[in-house]
Amino acid sequence: VCGSGEEITQTALPAPPEPQVSAGHKIAHNRPGDRSHWCVVAYWEEKTRVGRLYSVQEPSLDIFYDLPQGNGFCLGQLNSDNKSQLVQKVRSKIGYGIQLTKEVDGVWVYNRSSYPIFIKSATLDNPDSRTLLVHKVFPGFSIKAFDYEKAYTLQRPNDHEFTQQPWTGFTVQISFVKGWGQCYTRQFISSCPCWLEVIFNNR
Repeated sequence: VCGSGEEITQTALPAPPEPQVSAGHKIAHNRPGDRSHWCVVAYWEEKTRVGRLYSVQEPSLDIFYDLPQGNGFCLGQLNSDNKSQLVQKVRSKIGYGIQLTKEVDGVWVYNRSSYPIFIKSATLDNPDSRTLLVHKVFPGFSIKAFDYEKAYTLQRPNDHEFTQQPWTGFTVQISFVKGWGQCYTRQFISSCPCWLEVIFNNR
């Protein structure tokens, strides 16, 4: 059965407050080793990482491609050499993107764009499941993408993508517009045009 966020914890919420006004898009790259960060974000286009790792200290982060006077991680300012028409098409649909928010009960992802996003997280599914499902989150909805307490109790997943590398229970993958996995033509997220890897600090 394909994962669908609204069947688990997907919630319709009012739009978050507009980002703080600035003179333009503001990108502040911080060193991943900074002890105050709670997560690090990497942006990928297919199998290629674009730009540097973005270290997050604030409790909330907007990740967007085009958000007038927005503060946060602006994907539109990253230099990409990818000429794929599909990548360029999906990139143009990211728009207001997503908002990551660290709450007491975990980390929530709010879909601010006009298109669905797709999320894969070890804490979204039954720990005994043979594979982790990819959950579709519609525009205007949010989902608790990561649960700290659950992550600490989870064993190494049986998922093929995860067993090929060190355990990634503290990592969430998010794809814009295009899904992947057993319910989609793309089997791996590295085949998706535009996607994010969010790595949480487990200390």
